[in-house]
Amino acid sequence: MPPFFIALSQSNPVLGDLAKNAQLILDAAKNAAAKDAKLLVTPELSLTGYPPEDLLLRDAFIQAVDQQLNQLAGALAIYPNLRVLVGHPQRTSTGLQNMASMLFGGKVIASYAKQKLPNHEVFDEVRYFEPGNDACVIDIDGTKVGILICEDAWHSGPAAQAKHAGAELLIVSNASPYHLEKQELRQQVIKSIVLETCLSLVYLNAVGGQDELVFDGASFALSKSGEVTLSLPHFKECLAFIEFNRDAAINDLVKNTISPATSIEAQVYDALVLGVKDYLSKNGFPGAIIGLSGGVDSALVLAIAVDALGADKVRAVMMPSRYTADISWIDAKQMADNLGVQYDEINIAPMVDAFDASLASEFEGLPIDATEENIQARVRGTLLMALSNKSGRIVLTTGNKSEMAVGYCTLYGDMAGGFAVIKDVAKTLVYRLCQYRNGIKAVIPERILTRAPSAELRPDQKDQDSLPEYEVLDAILALYMEQDESIQSIIDRGFKPEDVEKVTRLIKINEYKRRQAPIGVRITQRAFGRDWRYPITNKFRA
Repeated sequence: MPPFFIALSQSNPVLGDLAKNAQLILDAAKNAAAKDAKLLVTPELSLTGYPPEDLLLRDAFIQAVDQQLNQLAGALAIYPNLRVLVGHPQRTSTGLQNMASMLFGGKVIASYAKQKLPNHEVFDEVRYFEPGNDACVIDIDGTKVGILICEDAWHSGPAAQAKHAGAELLIVSNASPYHLEKQELRQQVIKSIVLETCLSLVYLNAVGGQDELVFDGASFALSKSGEVTLSLPHFKECLAFIEFNRDAAINDLVKNTISPATSIEAQVYDALVLGVKDYLSKNGFPGAIIGLSGGVDSALVLAIAVDALGADKVRAVMMPSRYTADISWIDAKQMADNLGVQYDEINIAPMVDAFDASLASEFEGLPIDATEENIQARVRGTLLMALSNKSGRIVLTTGNKSEMAVGYCTLYGDMAGGFAVIKDVAKTLVYRLCQYRNGIKAVIPERILTRAPSAELRPDQKDQDSLPEYEVLDAILALYMEQDESIQSIIDRGFKPEDVEKVTRLIKINEYKRRQAPIGVRITQRAFGRDWRYPITNKFRA
């Protein structure tokens, strides 16, 4: 039999921009047809972007999707030998369903409704969709192709059902967001499905940033023996091709390009860059403003912003107070020069003095405490937001996950801004990411990485004056917040009871702050955001 080529469009839809997403599919179809592909696969909900959330509750949205799908089908009719698999929501007699439809000959020739609706972590598809029940196997020039959507491939039932219906090859259309070590987990799960069914499988994933989610692409294909026959790069749009050998003695995928493995640091850094790039570009922000302190967190955010947007779209503002060390000024200026961004200094001391004078009678006889520290942070936040309002550029905040967890941040101060780039990055990982970025090109001054971290809001202040060492804090945070371990079980692991009690107490009492924080890129399996929904008013402790 002649070769059977499958085109994989690892694409970056813009949520809600139906016309642009349709054009992405048309562009991919043109290139796929030029290479004589028989089938083009696009990601889950490729026509709308993922996840549409409460847009799915609007009849006008569903009607617009239906109209765009019909127009797309008609436009694809110029390719007489190419089937195109498109993801979209559709209202059926069952209810609204998450569909993958095959377009061919100017119309929809078959549709598959997702059967397994995820309702965990960041997913809440049960809120919107009704599950499908039936397999969908399509004969393409003599090859029987079974269709699955994302979560379906994490359960044995839908794949077995497709095989029973005659499938020789499985195609999985996905919008699977990234988190640490997600790709290893995906391949492990998908391999088990392949070995159970003895069917080769093509796994096509979306790429791009959508609010706090980042989709990493990293699409792949497995032979029926479980061997990786194709792997596409992380965090990059591309169109790839793979051949299915239809010889009766083989009936399997032909090995193709295998993208090299990348480190965790490289993956996380690229996820953050793509998250920033897409959040600003898809929402129309002309650039970014960052409060640069001379510390490690703002240094990392500045490097990410420049790599995402270009130096010409990033402005760094240093706002020293009476407690700012000279080396912080020097290092901040050096960092800005290294990256070629606009750099400005605004001394906040006069403004802080004005606040202190206005509040002097109110605070008379009371000791100096975090109140005065927070005034400094809030002056800085006010200045940055004023610059943002005047220029249209968005303020990128610089707080990390460790600080967000324990409330080592100031409402309306360093938390003020539009996008929290590293809010899901633990402090220990911040340092690793800085070392990774300097390994590409040294842009972060070494002293920033070696000096003790400090908020510089009082004389000789160090983070560890009021927090455990970050290695300890981050380990407790991962166990308690990300893995749901109890306080006692963490203590049983050998952590000091006073450290565990302190960290978990701070996590609990600072929920009200996190609810008011800007969204940011999710890179762990559990971030403070969509998949952390703890009540603010809550007396349970364990």
